[in-house]
Amino acid sequence: MPEGTSPATPVATPAASPPAAKSAAGAPAPLGPGPVGKDTTAGMLFGIGAYVLWGLLPLYFFILMPAGAVEIVANRVVWSLLFCALLITVTRTWRVLAAALKDRKVFGSLALAAFLIAINWLTYTYGVTTGQAVETSLGYFINPLVSVLLGVLVLKERLRPLQWAAVAVGFLAVGVLTYSYGKLPWIALTLAFSFGLYGFVKNRVGSKVDAITSLSVETMVLAPLAAVAMVILALGGGSTLTSQGAGHFWLLLASGVITAVPLLFFGASARRLPMTTIGLLQYFAPVLQFLVALLVFRETMTVERWIGFGVVWLALVLLTLDMLQAARRNSLARRALRKAA
Repeated sequence: MPEGTSPATPVATPAASPPAAKSAAGAPAPLGPGPVGKDTTAGMLFGIGAYVLWGLLPLYFFILMPAGAVEIVANRVVWSLLFCALLITVTRTWRVLAAALKDRKVFGSLALAAFLIAINWLTYTYGVTTGQAVETSLGYFINPLVSVLLGVLVLKERLRPLQWAAVAVGFLAVGVLTYSYGKLPWIALTLAFSFGLYGFVKNRVGSKVDAITSLSVETMVLAPLAAVAMVILALGGGSTLTSQGAGHFWLLLASGVITAVPLLFFGASARRLPMTTIGLLQYFAPVLQFLVALLVFRETMTVERWIGFGVVWLALVLLTLDMLQAARRNSLARRALRKAA
C-alpha cells in the first residue's frame, strides 16, 4: 500500500519487557507481547480500516489544494515525526528507537526505505493533485505483480505456473495501457516499483523494528529535507500553510496523524491475521482509489484504458488464485505434520 509498510511485512509492537530479562537458555527474552490469535474479528476490522483509510487518501489531498505535492509531502514528514515522538513518549519506547539508530544495518535499511517511500509519496501526491488519480490506483494494482517480479530478479525465487502467467499478463497490460495513454504510464510504474522495493527493504528488517520505530526513523531521515523544502516554499511565496486560513493550516498539520493511524491499524491487523488474508485485503485500497477517481474526481476512462485495467485485473485474479492454492497446500501440509507427530 502507498503508506508505510508492505502487506508482506509482519509488524511487531513496541517492546515492553525490561532489557535485563533473560530466557531459560540465557539469551535475551524476545521483546514485545506474545502472539495474538489468528483470524480475529478485531484483526479484520483493523485491516479493513487501514486499507479503507489509504484508499480514501486522495480525498484528503483534494481538500488540501491549492497545496502542491512537494508542500503536502514535506508537511506530512515533519508532522508525522512530531506525532511519532508523541507516540514513543506515550508507549515509553525511546530505548527501542535508540537501539534502531545505533544498529547500522537497521538504520541503513530504514534510511533507504525512507527515500523510496519519499519517491512513492511525491509521485502519488503529484498524480492525485494533477488529475491523474486513476493512474495512481493502477500503480497499486500493479504492485503485487512487481513484488513477484522482484522475488525472481533479486531473491532468485522460482515461480509457480500461475505466477508466471500473472506476470506475463501484467506485461501485456502495461503494453495495452502504454498504447491507450499514448505514453508509458510512468506514474503507475514509479508507484509500483518504489513501493515494491520499499516493501522488499522493509522485509529485511521487519522482525527487528516495530511500526512506530520504523516510521520514526524514516521520518527522521527525511525531516531535514522536508524542513528545507518548507522554508524554500515559504520564502518563495509558494507555501499555503499559513495563507489559506485556519482550516487549511490544521488540515496540513493533521497529515502526521493521517499518515500514522492507518499504519498502526495495519500493524494491529498483521499480528492477528494470516498473510494470505492481509494479501487479499490490500486490494481494498486501489479499488477505492479507482472509484474515487471515477465517481468523485470524474476522470475520463477510454475504452482502451478499460481494456488495459481489465488485463491488469485478470493478472491479479491469477495471482490471487495461486496465493489461495499455496495457502491451502500449506494448511494441508501442517495438518499432516500434526497428525504424524
